[in-house]
Amino acid sequence: MKNARNNEVSDRRAASADAKAALLNAYRVAKTAAEPARMARQAQRAAIATAREERRVERERVKLEEQKRTEIAAAERKAAAEAAVVAESEAREGAEKARIARMIEDEAARKAERDRRYANRKARQA
Repeated sequence: MKNARNNEVSDRRAASADAKAALLNAYRVAKTAAEPARMARQAQRAAIATAREERRVERERVKLEEQKRTEIAAAERKAAAEAAVVAESEAREGAEKARIARMIEDEAARKAERDRRYANRKARQA
């Protein structure tokens, strides 16, 4: 015989309620037993989150430093390029002035030579 007693509806309902209560009690016991482990996992998760946040802040700081370094290098390159342009224009101006000065000197030398020849010719005629 499987079940010797007579199972009435009220007996089955009582058995079901007892089983549910036993399951609930077992859950509560397991929950209180797992409380230290849960707290440890929670503390571990908090530590991981804190470390992750610190790494994120460090990455941002490094990124900002790199950006500043890049901006400074770009500014230096720009200043050097501007200085090179200024130096080139000054050199070009200096060369142009030197060329003009040579032309003026050559013109003066030609005029002096022409005047000398003219004076010699007048001296021969007189």
